[in-house]
Amino acid sequence: MNRTLPVALAPLSRRAETAVVMPVYNEATVVAGVIRELVDLGMVVIAVDDGSSDHSAEEIDKAGAVRVTHPINLGQGGALQTGFEAAQRFTDAKYIATFDADGQHQAQDLLGMIEKIKQGYDVVLGSRFLDGDARTEMSWLRRTILKVATKVFNRGSEVRLTDAHNGLRLVTREVAAKIDLAHIGMAHASELEQVLTSSPLRVTEYPVHVLYTEYSRSKGQPLLNSINILADIVSHRITTWSRK
Repeated sequence: MNRTLPVALAPLSRRAETAVVMPVYNEATVVAGVIRELVDLGMVVIAVDDGSSDHSAEEIDKAGAVRVTHPINLGQGGALQTGFEAAQRFTDAKYIATFDADGQHQAQDLLGMIEKIKQGYDVVLGSRFLDGDARTEMSWLRRTILKVATKVFNRGSEVRLTDAHNGLRLVTREVAAKIDLAHIGMAHASELEQVLTSSPLRVTEYPVHVLYTEYSRSKGQPLLNSINILADIVSHRITTWSRK
């Protein structure tokens, strides 16, 4: 994979308890604020600039993250895999999180997930639906599509989830070392969730608030993304069942 890795990290960053892997693609208007909040909480952020054509790289550097660069866009799966590898190589972090760059995820939720994983879990997955749908505002159609996608995922999973496609995740260093994503685009998500919910991992969910701003809606085409998520999970499940 063609990419540029940092040479070294400052000692304090290397010793941070939690490393946050953040895929970045043309997020120059918001990414600095997202990074600074996490850095101010004592976390090291591994921002993977996935072939951005705007000023994302400069904003990442100014905000205090460690930047890893893809000369071309590889997609979120490729960016996450690079980030996991960089976190292993350049930090001593005990926990490794995945966190979106567009402001949808909340740092306070990640703090709660860190406390949760310390109770003896290997994996903590964020869920928009764990507390009765109260914390995340979304259209009924998007909510319905995502819940159907979760039901399909659960049919072939060893762990029953309430939200099978949430980008806010936290895993131990040992679990992160075993992640080897074959899909570099959006299809990575079902593959990753399957790895993170396999035996004998101790897995739990944590209620999170995903903030759908006007900016994130304009970038993400949320309804189309939800349909793609459902199609991805169905396709992944059919492939998995056919191999059995």
